[in-house]
Amino acid sequence: MTSVRTIALTMLAMIAFAANSLLCRAALKHTAIDAATFTSVRLMFGAAILYVIAAMNRNKGQGNWISALMLFVYAAGFSFAYVKLSAATGALLLFGAVQASMISYGMLKGERFKKMQAAGLMLALAGLVILLLPGISAPPLGASLLMLIAGVAWGIYSLKGRGKGNPIGVTAGNFLYAIPAAAALSLMMHGSLSIDKAGFLYAAASGALASGLGYAIWYTVLPMLRATHAATIQLSVPVIAALGGIAFLGEPLNFRLVIASIATLGGIALVIMERRT
Repeated sequence: MTSVRTIALTMLAMIAFAANSLLCRAALKHTAIDAATFTSVRLMFGAAILYVIAAMNRNKGQGNWISALMLFVYAAGFSFAYVKLSAATGALLLFGAVQASMISYGMLKGERFKKMQAAGLMLALAGLVILLLPGISAPPLGASLLMLIAGVAWGIYSLKGRGKGNPIGVTAGNFLYAIPAAAALSLMMHGSLSIDKAGFLYAAASGALASGLGYAIWYTVLPMLRATHAATIQLSVPVIAALGGIAFLGEPLNFRLVIASIATLGGIALVIMERRT
């Protein structure tokens, strides 16, 4: 039976993951910080807190350059997409792309899908299509594509890191290795760089708390959860981001987003739950 401590830590990790969307959107909408600078600050503070946690557990950072590149593509795409996307829309697109890429990998590796799983996958993809169809409430296409790219990059990052013995140390190393790419991006965009105190604090909180501490909590609780439960509980992240966007950012929740969310998250849930057998 799952303990109260495990449930509490799991929900705290999900809130931290959703907070990344809220912090990024708030920073890029309400402060002077630009997307490239937000990415750099987030990665630096994420690396710092993860290295402290790894050192406390006597672990060493063990980054991988390919994984670090995927981490950078995710972080940069995430930041630039949130210049124009709402927190809820961005979180749904990101989560949908992550799950679709990982499910597609399983299919390519020969995983057999039952009829219900195939229906779930089609439903999830239909949800993303509904969200992106042209119309007055459709999110900006360019920003949406950036978030989908970010999701695919995170899916690849997750697949590459699956089964590593020291996930916190590996993640710390990958965050550190991704910083040079973020610095290069900032250098390329030096003419449009800007930052203020509030934006810096949002980015630092995203890196240290929502990313670094959030991942550390998740990796701590993950061994206590069944694989199916771990995958299913992550369905709550876009929902938490949507509620946070309404409560803290004053974002509207339109009918298209509700339908797309039900289809996408419901479809992914069908795929995950059918894997139990």
